[in-house]
Amino acid sequence: MPWFRRLLAMLNWRPVVDYELREIEFDRREIEFEQRMQQLESEDAQLRKDDEQSKIAHEQRMRQLKSENERLAELNAKLSAISSSSDTSSTPPNAMPGESEM
Repeated sequence: MPWFRRLLAMLNWRPVVDYELREIEFDRREIEFEQRMQQLESEDAQLRKDDEQSKIAHEQRMRQLKSENERLAELNAKLSAISSSSDTSSTPPNAMPGESEM
């Protein structure tokens, strides 16, 4: 047996075992990578879902506020019309002689 083989035998080094260990480590890392990718994809999907729900909620709130603003504008217009018509067309009521004594 050549001297380097005897030395390797003393060290109990086997190239096949070393290769198999590297292959096992590579497979383990590949599995971890795939699991991490799946986790990131599921987190991304959840974030997209949450974003879509918040967008829908925001749009509903904006529609609600818009309709409320329109309703308040109508009420404001009616109040202005009532106020302006009462200022111009009505005269202050005359006090009755008995009311001033009370």
